[in-house]
Amino acid sequence: MTDPILSVSRLSVAFRGEGQWRPVVRDVSFQIGPKETVAVVGESGSGKSVTALSIMGLTPPGSSRVEGSVRLGGKELLSLPEAQMRQVRGNEIAMIFQEPMTSLNPVLTIGFQVAEALMLHRGLSRSEAEAEALRLLDKVRIPAAKSRFNEYPHRFSGGMRQRVMIAIALACKPKLLIADEPTTALDVTIQAQILELIKSLQEEQDMSVLFITHDMGVVAEIAERTVVMYDGQAVEVGTTEEIFAGARQPYTRSLLSAVPRLGSMSGKQRPMRFPVVDRSTGTSDVPTETSDTVAHAERPVLEVSGLTTRFEMRSGLFGRVGGRVHAVENVSFSLRAGETLALVGESGCGKSTTGRSVLRLTEPLSGSVLLDGVDLVGLDMAELRRQRRHMQMIFQDPFASLNPRMNIGAAIAQPLLINGLANKAEARERAGVLLRQVGLLPEMASRFPHEFSGGQRQRICIARALAVEPRLIVADESVSALDVSVKAQVINLMLELQERMRLAYLFISHDMAVVERVSHRVAVMYLGEIVEIGPRAAIFGNPQHPYTKRLLAAVPVPDPARRLQKRPVSNDEIESPIRPASYVPPPRQYREVSPGHAVMIWDEDRYWGARAEARTAG
Repeated sequence: MTDPILSVSRLSVAFRGEGQWRPVVRDVSFQIGPKETVAVVGESGSGKSVTALSIMGLTPPGSSRVEGSVRLGGKELLSLPEAQMRQVRGNEIAMIFQEPMTSLNPVLTIGFQVAEALMLHRGLSRSEAEAEALRLLDKVRIPAAKSRFNEYPHRFSGGMRQRVMIAIALACKPKLLIADEPTTALDVTIQAQILELIKSLQEEQDMSVLFITHDMGVVAEIAERTVVMYDGQAVEVGTTEEIFAGARQPYTRSLLSAVPRLGSMSGKQRPMRFPVVDRSTGTSDVPTETSDTVAHAERPVLEVSGLTTRFEMRSGLFGRVGGRVHAVENVSFSLRAGETLALVGESGCGKSTTGRSVLRLTEPLSGSVLLDGVDLVGLDMAELRRQRRHMQMIFQDPFASLNPRMNIGAAIAQPLLINGLANKAEARERAGVLLRQVGLLPEMASRFPHEFSGGQRQRICIARALAVEPRLIVADESVSALDVSVKAQVINLMLELQERMRLAYLFISHDMAVVERVSHRVAVMYLGEIVEIGPRAAIFGNPQHPYTKRLLAAVPVPDPARRLQKRPVSNDEIESPIRPASYVPPPRQYREVSPGHAVMIWDEDRYWGARAEARTAG
């Protein structure tokens, strides 16, 4: 490579803790050429984000030690004084982070935050900076940027906040943009928008990009070359095409094997495990479909009919109801023993509220929820607690789900004690059995949550959910926060437990590629309503509703050959579910496409009229 924009040579980083230096990055080397995108990929703890922070000079000076060389053009960054490094940041290298809400100041308008970078780095006056900031917000496709210029970050969706961060990063026209997991926390459609935006802005500004991610599908979508990191080292470096076609390192092959590929389940009737790859040898088993676990001849475990959940929005001195959030609107479905029904859609579509309403963690306004024939909606709290023995929930963040001051053995035993199913000695013994069931060791029961990895903590949460031998498990984004290989392990575990225990799963997710792998049936939600429902093969093989097609089109394809293809990505935000207090939902009708496959009949005029009312209320 001639005249690279960035050259990293033998970079090593160590942090001081408990009186000693602990290496976290070791001898990492790579280069980024003009207008080139290089992906640094690896799982949590591999050292990829620390590498980016070291390039920017953002590691804590008192407790970190950075060695090696980082050259930007002909300038050695590691030896620059902090005053000069501040001029490099923003002017020559800019960075966008994973979570835009924590990167933006909640008490400053987004217009001012973009303008501030221009005033500090380019010396523009307030009026000049605001004019340029408005141009930048238009450039990153903020709808109606002029009218939203003085709004605060909380008024923007996650995708729009990330666009604001990109505008700030581009304010001083940097040579290099470092994007640290910028799409990990976003829905699949918003992720596609951000990826296309970064690619188009890169072409317009002749900018190089260092893209940090753990998602190999995103790597294939955006990067010309890839650096694979494991345990602080760059274990494989090459063109993205070469790595996907024939990865040399076992770890790289294990990452690639764990990537769910949309369409890989074509011709398969039942869910299928992910292949298990030995990281030391790269050898893989051949996954097979699960056995037929669905109890077709029995009454469904769960029968939901007309479920409606709304939240009132009060304002004024007397707390008058000015509008309502129509979170779940007339939702109906059933779920049998041994079956997985996936609820899919973007953030705000109502899928998590549906799961919480089924368990009455959120009180529904109307409808019925039958669990083995018992209507949960009409039960008093004492009887509801007894029924909750038969239904459990696995949440997205396992660390937030566990008490940090309670060892995991006690956490797993707690449901048994609360429900009077065992005494203390029996509960401790049962906790050890459950730990073994989820692939952990009984002797781990005395450890605390912080002593486990994210994947292990999710296994602990699954063990706790299984303690009371439930019939139904609501899994709310239970694998979305996990690394790709850990995600594959947890899904394999859930499929194994379903075969063994005939569990019914309500699997809530926005990851369409994972949903295709694990589901028997799929329900697509938009603005609180199910717009399409049917067998997994029908939804993925013959989608009917425009929203279903939009979700599927946005899934990144792990094929580098498609990287230069432009995808038709909509820049629209999901509409608000807020309605005026006077709003009455129109009756919905469905047509049957094939046995069990139903799609909402879309009356465009009525639909868009209702959405216009919603925007007025919001």
